Amino acid sequence: MNVGQIVLQLPLDTIQQMKATYSRNEKPAPPGAIFSAKTPSCAITAYRSGKVLFQGKAPEKEADRWGSAPTGPKKPGPKPGVKDLKHPAPKGPAGPKPSVNDHRYAPAPALFASSHIGSDEAGTGDFFGPITVASVYVDKSQFALLKELGVKDSKLLKDDAIQRIAKDLMHVDLPYSLLVMRNERYNQLQQRGWSQGKMKTMLHHHAIQKLLAKIAPTKPEGILIDQFQLPSTYIKHLATEGERLQQNVSFMTKAESHSLAVAAASIISRASFVREMDKLSKQAGFTIPKGASAAVDQAAGRLIRTHGRQALPVFTKMHFANSAKAEKYI
Repeated sequence: MNVGQIVLQLPLDTIQQMKATYSRNEKPAPPGAIFSAKTPSCAITAYRSGKVLFQGKAPEKEADRWGSAPTGPKKPGPKPGVKDLKHPAPKGPAGPKPSVNDHRYAPAPALFASSHIGSDEAGTGDFFGPITVASVYVDKSQFALLKELGVKDSKLLKDDAIQRIAKDLMHVDLPYSLLVMRNERYNQLQQRGWSQGKMKTMLHHHAIQKLLAKIAPTKPEGILIDQFQLPSTYIKHLATEGERLQQNVSFMTKAESHSLAVAAASIISRASFVREMDKLSKQAGFTIPKGASAAVDQAAGRLIRTHGRQALPVFTKMHFANSAKAEKYI
């Protein structure tokens, strides 16, 4: 039997979501790993570095669930790097198509000191609540002000600080676009076969489109997306919906640590997610917890007891393993 493997670099919140999703398939994890799981198609091991290894007879079946699997099965061969999955790119009249390890999509160092757009999202690893995506245009003349307001990676800030900084940003001439995909729509698309990666792709794409229209005729010196999947996968998802990548787009993991525009986007998207969670808590009649932990399972059980199972598609991402785990708390 041929054994293939795929190695992806994923955000830690996505890995925590994966851990919850594969909880029933978990097996002892090796040193340095967050979790290991075994499915009918492959074995999965996620490491603290963010590297996730899918290995087995059909690793793409599971890798594609997280929005980053290359098209077609990977044949056995030399072990790829974390973001160096080597697939030949056929040449056509317009030249070679970009491959998954195409460094043209890495940001130039000069981008971080230029006037540019940053795009980031929140809520993707949470069972309750929507996905929120924000795209922000920051002129380089505003960098000092944003630093003074405390703009930095939202993962380093508590929710009250995020809300305060986001409120301050509303008083600054800071053009932005914010999109919210609530749970009803999320579950509809998931049932249609959309991966979360495709949903995030289209949200980022449309948020950037709206922002470009808002700031026109001003043109940013670049666009930076906090990378959640390989650029080739992002482009593939756009193509399935008849869309194309905008000009001067770069991708970078942990971009919010380097770009003030992405950091501002991370704060605005996270603040929006927190507000949406507060609305859901009021609707439920009790505090809805974030994340995908055992406390979330208990809250889901309480939600079912209080409002019935028909409430789950309104409050949650139904395909998470928490849906099944909630049953023992009913």
